[in-house]
Amino acid sequence: MRQNRFPLTSSKLALSVIASVALSANLAVAGDFDFDTAQIQEMAPPPGTVINASNVAQYKQILDPDIADLIAKDWLSIPVGEPLSFDPHPNYVAATQKYGGQAQMGEGAGALQNYTAGRPFPGELSTDDPRAGDKLAWNMRYAFAGDSGAIPEMYWGYRDMRSGQLERTLTFSATAMRFRYRHVVEPTPDLARNPYDVYNAITLTAEDPADVGGTRLLMFYNADDNADEQGWMYIPTLRRVRRIATTARTDSFLGSDLMIEDFLGYSGRIKDMTWHFKGSSFVMLPMYRHDQVELSNQKASHSDYHFVDFNGKAGCFPKVTWQLRKVWVLEGAPVRADHPLSKRFFYVDTQTSFPVLGKTYDRGGLLWKIGMAGLAHPDYHLPENQGSGVPLLDTSTMVDLQNMHCTTLQMMAVINPKSVKQKDFEPSELSVTGR
Repeated sequence: MRQNRFPLTSSKLALSVIASVALSANLAVAGDFDFDTAQIQEMAPPPGTVINASNVAQYKQILDPDIADLIAKDWLSIPVGEPLSFDPHPNYVAATQKYGGQAQMGEGAGALQNYTAGRPFPGELSTDDPRAGDKLAWNMRYAFAGDSGAIPEMYWGYRDMRSGQLERTLTFSATAMRFRYRHVVEPTPDLARNPYDVYNAITLTAEDPADVGGTRLLMFYNADDNADEQGWMYIPTLRRVRRIATTARTDSFLGSDLMIEDFLGYSGRIKDMTWHFKGSSFVMLPMYRHDQVELSNQKASHSDYHFVDFNGKAGCFPKVTWQLRKVWVLEGAPVRADHPLSKRFFYVDTQTSFPVLGKTYDRGGLLWKIGMAGLAHPDYHLPENQGSGVPLLDTSTMVDLQNMHCTTLQMMAVINPKSVKQKDFEPSELSVTGR
């Protein structure tokens, strides 16, 4: 075969480099959502193993140190479930393969540029990259969660960990809708009308008891992270809709152990934290099949669905199986000087980009709270969630270690329901539905 004796011209060389970079990017993202079952089975305890105070020392290398300490104190035990691959929807994977590598970080953590769809920064992150923390924060923000969602029933339990008593239960409903970067439900990729220029919006409505019933929260996630935060609350006793101030987002929400900023792991602006990528690891996380855990006797009002139960210290921990997951470790330090936290710490599941386990530290740097989300696989849940590719927030807890109190959440999530309408996310609708 005769070789080409002529060197590449500068234009041909540029095209060759571009093609090489594009090929490398596609190769990098091709396995971004893979789950190596064989590797996990080799590293993890066999399904059916229960990690408890008697054997926790054997498994410390795959446990968060503070969770291991709680197990050693007999606050909770961890039953090991089967390894499960939480594959995102094929449209999200295809978008990542098509646009992966195009997104860039501008000046500041909130300056994401050239993002189109899919995971903004696919491939392995490196601790040598000074912007890796910012990139991981954006991967977490734009993780695949469906184009809309509804939680028709959700129960918050307020629990005193000293007495072991359930103090009160609040009933909520919630909805969510993506206005931009939609992947499945038409219209895609964006809704035509978006006067507030938001990426995502959520509502949370308190249904019961009477002293909080009718309280309704509307939160916008801005498409421009540098824009002022937008949020409103309808307060029935005042019959008024009030804007939510930035400082109010870090207050206790309706007397619970959660701040508004804690919603979905972290609901503040990316720019309001200084993010640090701390590397990758393998850690046990509460991710499971809903149909294979021991459920509570509490059944949904209008569905054949039983809610996840709780056990452990004061009933503060989800009664679910855990599995070994590869994670990215992320820390965020608040920029605001009067913020009540010194830092946030997350284990971000690499396959889903979901912050499944998080810890917050007080201004003195002491561990304050541990939050965990119980993620159910969509293919073993409600029939309407099968094939959605969305890890379902099935249960959650926030444990205040300093005040010995916790707030537990039980919920039934439905992905992309036709009942969720764009008009539901207008601030003017708060007082209408809040009455």
